Amino acid sequence: MNLFAKPQPGYTTAAATGDTVVLLIGMRINRFWAVHHWGPVMFAMFRMLYELGRSPERGLRGRILLTASPRTYYVVQYWESKEQLYRYASAPDGFHHTVWGIANRKMREGKLRGHVGLWHETYIVPEGGYESIYFDMPAFGLAGATGQLPLEARGRHAAQRLAFRSEGGADARDEAEPRAEGLSCPHRAEDRTGAQGVS
Repeated sequence: MNLFAKPQPGYTTAAATGDTVVLLIGMRINRFWAVHHWGPVMFAMFRMLYELGRSPERGLRGRILLTASPRTYYVVQYWESKEQLYRYASAPDGFHHTVWGIANRKMREGKLRGHVGLWHETYIVPEGGYESIYFDMPAFGLAGATGQLPLEARGRHAAQRLAFRSEGGADARDEAEPRAEGLSCPHRAEDRTGAQGVS
């Protein structure tokens, strides 16, 4: 996210439709002194992100760089579709293909000695299985990848947003049971203005 991005006042939600494809991919520094092992891995991740940023047709819609600890670094990636994710992972002209070829060769040769850990998790979430809410935030996360909408476009309550269906699907927001007034995550609070709350 741009450090100087202007916050969108009030409540918003992501404009995502259809399946949401999320890839978490990262590394763990098992031995800090082994910079010659984990340094190239970190560099490779930045190079792949640069490659994907220059080629939006490959399908990466957005990404967030995060750290879980001084040892663990990862990227949350949002993709257009699982097919595009698979295609990039195996594309002969992609840097990912080159990196994994090197890693697999080193593994076969017994040159990987536990200095750095690698991991990824992939989630294919169908429409109706995700929702989002942001308050006084620039476009971030799923909204950064798919666009930002006023909260009312998808429903003020989580149950209504989960019931939203894009074209071709039945929109069940009106039937979704409204939640009690106030914020629901991580706690509830009454709207100071007295207006109907959100959840």
